[in-house]
This record gives sequence, structure tokens and C-alpha cells, in this order.
Amino acid sequence: MRSAVAILFLIETCLYAIASLTHAGFILEGHEHRQAMIAEAVISAVLLLGLISLGLERSWSRTAAIFAQSFALLGTLVGAFTIAVGVGPQTTLDYITHAVMILLLVTGLVWLARNRNASPLG
Repeated sequence: MRSAVAILFLIETCLYAIASLTHAGFILEGHEHRQAMIAEAVISAVLLLGLISLGLERSWSRTAAIFAQSFALLGTLVGAFTIAVGVGPQTTLDYITHAVMILLLVTGLVWLARNRNASPLG
């Protein structure tokens, strides 16, 4: 499980990038939403920085990774809330994507919380 959290970060980063491209209209037509596109692009970038911080294996790497996961989770919960109140996209794809995103982010946070002394990448 030495690189499990790195793989999780990579999956999350790609998922948010794909979601952003979808909301930009590059992957699926009819799912365009400018605010969601921007939010998901920012979250993807923050997760990528979290992944890079893990690779650096500095004393602050775990803290940076936790921040990245927490930021992404907060942003995703805001997105899920806007869907719940009827603002923004209301597709099945959005519901499923947000549920998967939340599940992955919570998994990453739990992994980081349980492995305080372990090096995330080795």
C-alpha cells in the first residue's frame, strides 16, 4: 500500500480534470456549466499540487496533502449542495460524479489520518 495514496490522488486529479472538461463541453455536449468547469479545474490543480507534495517527501508533505484533500472535499460538498437546491447541472452524471468524488476524497483523508508516521510514497 506504499503508493496507494499517490494512486488515489492521481485518480482524483484526473476525475476532476475530466469533469472540468465535460462542463467545458469538450467531452459531452449538453453538460456545459461555466462555474462547475472553473471549480473542478481549480480542485484538480490543488489535488495535483497535493500529489506533488507527497512526492517531495518533506516534513510538510502530509499536511499539504491533507489540505488538498480537504479543499477538494469542501468544494465538492458545495457543488453537491448546489445540485441539491436546484442550482447548476441536474443530471444523473452529476449526481454519480459527485458521489464518487466525495467517496474518493473521504477515503484519501482517512488514509492520511491513519498513516501519520508512514511515508505516503514509500
